[in-house]
Amino acid sequence: MSSIVLDRVDKRYGDSHAVHALSLEVPAGSFTVLLGPSGCGKSTTLRMIAGLETPTGGAIRIGDRDVTALPPAQRRLSMVFQSYALFPHLSVRENILFGLKVRKEPAREHAARLQRVSRLLGLDSLLDRKPAQLSGGQQQRVALGRAVISEAPVCLMDEPLSNLDAQLRHEMRREIRALQRTLGMTMVYVTHDQTEAMSMADQVVLMNRGRIEQHGTPGDIYARPATEFAARFIGTPPMNLLALESLHGVPVLAGSHGPALQGARPQAARLGIRPENIRIVPDGRWRARVAGLEYFGADSIVQCDLGAAGTAAVRAPGVAGCAPGATVCLDWSPADQHFFDASGRALSPPAAPTD
Repeated sequence: MSSIVLDRVDKRYGDSHAVHALSLEVPAGSFTVLLGPSGCGKSTTLRMIAGLETPTGGAIRIGDRDVTALPPAQRRLSMVFQSYALFPHLSVRENILFGLKVRKEPAREHAARLQRVSRLLGLDSLLDRKPAQLSGGQQQRVALGRAVISEAPVCLMDEPLSNLDAQLRHEMRREIRALQRTLGMTMVYVTHDQTEAMSMADQVVLMNRGRIEQHGTPGDIYARPATEFAARFIGTPPMNLLALESLHGVPVLAGSHGPALQGARPQAARLGIRPENIRIVPDGRWRARVAGLEYFGADSIVQCDLGAAGTAAVRAPGVAGCAPGATVCLDWSPADQHFFDASGRALSPPAAPTD
């Protein structure tokens, strides 16, 4: 297993700054996801680790080697692309073995390694088929097989599931994670899908405009977003952000005239609250108008208009007992509140008074 370290890695394309002095450590044997919207620099970062792009500045180390200037073939890693990149005229067997043959690895090892990989990925009965005879999920397994058979300690994946339907994506997420754990390889996985990141990663690196917005375990980022961007990007539906105003120096929901929000610092500009932490109650602290309703079977999402403060999504179990246009009362625990300043940075709770 090999760790990966990026030390102030920079990438420019002319006047465009794609990645800004990015520093990151990927522990050996971990599953790290680079997550973010299109254009945030996540794929560029992955391609620099792979050696497909040359950094403008900074250094990249894999294990104990500085690989910044090394070509891809000398970095001891494998890569799975979004397009699968299978040769249509070659069989599954030949596609999986292609890299071993190109690298002139001993032919006597090919059969045993192919057997191990094909069993691991459930491809035993498909080895003589061509890619056109396979489903999307099967083609993805072949691409994984080609990466795994190299026995490289590092595997890079660039949005490998984006071409699959929802059910296949769910199945392949489990298979890829199980494969990584079984083989103990260091994996770096790029996606814009926060569900993939949250369900698979040991470490999520959330990127925005070429910089790391926040990184940590999925649980840490979900429970303690460092910025409004992280709060809105992670979670389905995302965290509600409600406008605040000052009433006699105390932050309250905009337009509400109170009550005061426990734990809010004077500089708080917005309140963050997760939809699942808001309750619709007979007698709550805030009144809202139901603006919309979405039913999903196990739960419903109720859009509640709080006037000047904004609209809050509320996750209610089963069928919500309200209709668009109705007035409801909302409440939540102060322990579930997050506060952000005018710049979008999270504010820590005020210190407890001392005797």
